[in-house]
Amino acid sequence: MDITNSKKQELRKRFRAERSLRDLTESWTHIIKSEEFQSAKTIASYISYGDEPATKELNEEILRNNKKLVLPRMLKDKNLEWIIWNGDQSKLVKAGKILEPVGKAIESDEIDIVIVPTLHATREGHRLGQGGGSYDRALANISAWRIGLIYSGELTVEPVPVEAHDIKLSAVATPDLIVRFSN
Repeated sequence: MDITNSKKQELRKRFRAERSLRDLTESWTHIIKSEEFQSAKTIASYISYGDEPATKELNEEILRNNKKLVLPRMLKDKNLEWIIWNGDQSKLVKAGKILEPVGKAIESDEIDIVIVPTLHATREGHRLGQGGGSYDRALANISAWRIGLIYSGELTVEPVPVEAHDIKLSAVATPDLIVRFSN
């Protein structure tokens, strides 16, 4: 393991421990009121698990606002494809720790916004994810607006190692605000 990966693993361990101490009942539905969401037709989100910022209420709000909601499904090569989901829990299957949608994949160029799982983010828009690289590979092929969900205090000035394949976020949302980055 190279130094950058080793440092990322150390940070993930520390940030997960810090996150485990948080109040996990907060909401991110305020982002629906943003200009970016109001003008979007198709929004990619995910089904959160564990101590990730909760997406259940946010996903329901996306659907209530008559937006097309797509969720990721991981392929064997660890890349992602995007599946339309209408909120029907019976159209989700357990894949390891996560729930994934069943159905036919859409083209990624249809996506206007991607809500990205984010463990920590810098003020420049660099994100530390879960470590699999699936989202960075997917984001490299999507021109959508990219917003990470984080808890208050997870937007940091602390440097996060950045590799050539890491894709910057357009913004992050805490339970209270949206911070946009210049890209």
